[in-house]
Amino acid sequence: MMPNAYASPQEEWHDLLSGTHPHLVHGSPLRFIPSRPRCKLCRAPFGRPGSFVLKRYGYTPWAKNPKMCARCFDGLGGHAAMCPPSEGGEDVRGAEIDITMLFADVRGSSKLARAMPVLDFTRLMSRFYQVSRDVLIEHDAIIEKFVGDEVVALFIPFMAGPEHVKQAVDAAQALFLATGHGSAEGPWVPLGAGIHTGPAFVGMVGKNESSDFTALGDPVNIAAHLASQAAIGEILLTDPVIEGAGLLGAGLERRHVLLKGHPIDTLVLPASPVTATAG
Repeated sequence: MMPNAYASPQEEWHDLLSGTHPHLVHGSPLRFIPSRPRCKLCRAPFGRPGSFVLKRYGYTPWAKNPKMCARCFDGLGGHAAMCPPSEGGEDVRGAEIDITMLFADVRGSSKLARAMPVLDFTRLMSRFYQVSRDVLIEHDAIIEKFVGDEVVALFIPFMAGPEHVKQAVDAAQALFLATGHGSAEGPWVPLGAGIHTGPAFVGMVGKNESSDFTALGDPVNIAAHLASQAAIGEILLTDPVIEGAGLLGAGLERRHVLLKGHPIDTLVLPASPVTATAG
């Protein structure tokens, strides 16, 4: 890491998560070590011969997105990663940035569980987790968590790039297609999803072994509630997502939904790709 000119850890975290930090912009000398695939950030090789030496120093794929190495994640932010705990003792490291959030869950999972043998339902959910992981990683998402019948993905500029909104929409459609939505046979697992974009806190929350990389804030809650309102085969989008993904004029169905008693306008995106029209 080059000499640090940031006034505070939060400022450095902001630039790291936004993808504008000098360490990310100017690249790393590890890019000269063979071979591929590589960490998207530090360019450390995951394949031999380079990985033979580097893996013992932590340059191994990160669990939340194997396109990034665990060492980059653990050391994310240089001195920013050493941000002192708050007065209450909680270790909070990160910054507020614009991100896009995708929540997708299995609709009617309780009914499915009652109608199937336990082992069959377990296999179904395991398949859903694996397919979701593959699709989301392919679209440069960070898999925030799998919880019950739901997957939560974060599209953050330092991974997904400046077009993180479009990446999230593309990922949702790819996930629906991968699970059979829009096919003649129908979905092998019924999904509904919600996508929202906006400013949220992103970073490490918690202390020591209990810490985790996550996103917090009202935009996260909005995306979660959208997913809970979506019917099978529906991806509910907010207006900022429509604008950010370049879908203005795509002729999508508009729907008013209540999120914990508060009305919000959404648009319904089908599983098949759509494009905006002129005008």
